[in-house]
Amino acid sequence: MPAPAAPVSARPPKVGLLLVNLGSPAASDTASVRRYLREFLSDPRVIEVPRPVWFVILNAFILTTRPKNSAHAYSQVWNRERNEAPLITITRSQAEKLAAALSPDGVVVDWAMRYGEPSIDQRLRALKDAGCDRILVAPLYPQYAAATTATVNDAAFATLMAMRAQPALRTLPPYHDDPVYIDALAEAMTEDLAKLDFEPELVVASFHGLPKAYVDKGDPYAGQCRETVRLLRARLGWDDARLRLTFQSRFGRAEWLQPYTDVTLEELAKEGVRRIAVVTPGFSADCLETLEEIAIRGGETFRENGGTHYAALPCLNDRPMSLRLLEHLARRELKGWVG
Repeated sequence: MPAPAAPVSARPPKVGLLLVNLGSPAASDTASVRRYLREFLSDPRVIEVPRPVWFVILNAFILTTRPKNSAHAYSQVWNRERNEAPLITITRSQAEKLAAALSPDGVVVDWAMRYGEPSIDQRLRALKDAGCDRILVAPLYPQYAAATTATVNDAAFATLMAMRAQPALRTLPPYHDDPVYIDALAEAMTEDLAKLDFEPELVVASFHGLPKAYVDKGDPYAGQCRETVRLLRARLGWDDARLRLTFQSRFGRAEWLQPYTDVTLEELAKEGVRRIAVVTPGFSADCLETLEEIAIRGGETFRENGGTHYAALPCLNDRPMSLRLLEHLARRELKGWVG
């Protein structure tokens, strides 16, 4: 006699959407930053060095010195009212505002961080427990890199590997050339530049850097950054002298994508440029790299070498043009799951 069928849940299935960004330490003290950096820099997608060699370098050198400096940097931009990093505050707000737009269609919106909390594993399981049998994982990186987009997808599928009853999963592809993304960048830049009390002689578009070796191995990141800038110039009607492409946040002794942002800021000031603005199109939300590295240290570099007027333009964050973009991307990728 056949075994009785398992009971069918009375809950109607739901569709989930998980927004994912890089992550932040739980606090701005040295110990918290050390724990965060250990997780981040232990990812073989981020640091492509043989594990035994990297284990020694990471634990004997980097984690004994870098956390203190990074903790100081985090303390300069920390959201003290909520006791969290700005990236956490903004990503939560993006998810809440997007939920208001998508919940009428039965979409459950949540958010997670690739490193730190809340983790991808935690929030995917929470979506599944909420009845979501189909989930879109959305890495908030416009330009694809194995060290960013791919590692988010790795973590999502690792969670599924431990599940007997898996939800269906889709992942958001890069959107570096999506017209709605380009329009959002152009609208935000136009709005932000109009608020300045000076007119920049040029604007620097700074993207997070990547070791050149990663690109040489086939990573499409550099080409996608260049395409974003090309399309943004065309949308604004600017030439390449008005909008300059650079790469920031290099780490270690290896060659990274060039030109370097800090070197470019120094050279521009020494060449006689006195007024500039910097925009960071590859970051969906303001974070340590935009608020401390670009806004604070970038401004110091430019002024110390002769510049007089400097502005770091905000990311898209949770502004209306950002929410239009996120809703557009979500609805595009949820077709067939959501009417």
